[in-house]
Amino acid sequence: MAASRTAIPAVPQGKQPRNPISREQVERVISRSVAGFGIVFGAQAIPWLLGQLDEAYPLWLWIVVPALFGTLVIVAVSSVAQVWVRQTQGFFAIIYLVALISWPFALLPGAEIFAGIHWLNYLITVATAMAAIAFRRLIATIYLFLAPLIYLIVRVTPEGGGANWELATLEAVYAVILGGAIMIIVTMLRQAASSVDNAQATALDRYSHAVRQHATEVERVQVDSIVHDSVLTTLISAARAFSPEARALASTMAGNAIGHLRDAALVSPDDGTMVRLSAVAERIADAARTLASPFELRIKSVGTRSMPVQAAEAIYSAAVQSMVNSLQHAGEPDVTRWVAVRGVAPSGVEVVVGDTGVGFAMGDIPSERLGVRVSIIERVANAGGRVVIQSAPGEGTIVTIRWPHGAPAQASALSGLLAAREGTR
Repeated sequence: MAASRTAIPAVPQGKQPRNPISREQVERVISRSVAGFGIVFGAQAIPWLLGQLDEAYPLWLWIVVPALFGTLVIVAVSSVAQVWVRQTQGFFAIIYLVALISWPFALLPGAEIFAGIHWLNYLITVATAMAAIAFRRLIATIYLFLAPLIYLIVRVTPEGGGANWELATLEAVYAVILGGAIMIIVTMLRQAASSVDNAQATALDRYSHAVRQHATEVERVQVDSIVHDSVLTTLISAARAFSPEARALASTMAGNAIGHLRDAALVSPDDGTMVRLSAVAERIADAARTLASPFELRIKSVGTRSMPVQAAEAIYSAAVQSMVNSLQHAGEPDVTRWVAVRGVAPSGVEVVVGDTGVGFAMGDIPSERLGVRVSIIERVANAGGRVVIQSAPGEGTIVTIRWPHGAPAQASALSGLLAAREGTR
């Protein structure tokens, strides 16, 4: 038997991803790494400092040494606490530059100058790294070349140890290379983290927009369903009510519409209320009994399962609309109609509304017709369920409604249709 199928697929629920790295996390890691880097190099400079104490004025030493090493400790504390991080690291970079410039002027007259590496050299990379964190890129770049240049100039002077140009240049270039590598790493990490932050912000904006669109679409479907079920269908049936049976059907539909609107007004959306599947099955059976033409009831035990009241309303309304559609469009008089309700594992329900009528092709339904698309398919999909419609001209119609979303038992539905058709021959 040829059949056309229409279903609303469910959106797969993936595992919630962990939060991606952000600019704030990168800044925290960089600042703490540079602070630890500074403590290590500061400790390395202490033995050289102790060996060169007799070269400078005590006042200069009492000012510069506590300022430099005390600031290193403050930088470490602020980096751990993430308070005043850039300010403290920028303060160290400035103090170091002042110490470097004032170094030749702080030497005692006639003091024997150490010809090896000065103790300030061990802190030059620390200063350039902290400048990269504290200052803007242009200022940090200037600092990267300025501090080694000052060190080079001082080193070749007699006050700086009278080193030859080759040695002084090698020390300065080493400082530039190491400080430049740190600056490049810092800059790249910041740019990558900023890109991630921007991408995440864009994704959140798009998600918020999609949520708003979805809420609008759900509201539209609800309004369309109420208009179609409660007003349009009743009016159409009343306009076509030329026989006593048709008038009885229109009257029943009007009463059901009023009851549906009353129930909808009393129920708050997504309020967490649960209803037993047995109650849903009984409501569907009662609705089938009140309709003008008989529907064969095939109600199986649904056990003691429960489902959200919003989903129950969607399943009930879609089932009633399917039965009304069968009465209006399947034809008379030798049409067999039935309604089957059964529970499905683990806690779902399946409703099958079928007939052996004239059938139809889904592609032939105009887009402005709301009965199948809105009142049945979209209504159930918005409640987390699934609808499959099997129909073809001259072959009857089966509407399978299943909640929650899952593959409907199409084989059993088809066999039911075939059995019903055999019974009418």
